[in-house]
Parts: sequence; C-alpha cells; structure tokens
Amino acid sequence: MTAPVRAASPEPLAERRIALVDLLDRLLAGGVVLTGDLTLRIADVDLVRVDLKALISSVSEDVPSPWGPAGEGRP
Repeated sequence: MTAPVRAASPEPLAERRIALVDLLDRLLAGGVVLTGDLTLRIADVDLVRVDLKALISSVSEDVPSPWGPAGEGRP
C-alpha cells in the first residue's frame, strides 16, 4: 500500500504514494475542520436537517487544557 517517497522526485505530487498513517499525521499536526449538511426531503418538503461542524487535531502535553489544570476533577 505504500511506496517510498523521494524528496527530489521529478514525478508530479498527484502521483506520489503516501501511507495513510503519514497522511493522518500531517493532517492532525495542523488540525482538520470537517463541515457538512444533511437534509432529508420528501416531495420537496424538508423534514430533517443536520449540520455538522467538527475540529479534529492532535493532543500535546505542551498545550494547556482549556478546562483547567491537569489532574483536577470537576465537581
């Protein structure tokens, strides 16, 4: 499924093969935002609408938690 990727390769970027793990590592290092809309209709009448917005990123000990100091439990 994977092939070595050379840095000075003359082949186009679209034809390079990258392992799925490497791709996920690159995406999660910077963060990924997923958005989407789902609408269920019958006879041009909207019955259900679902909006999805999600931020996925890697976790690091160097970045402080937004919920308070580590180790403290919530009441």
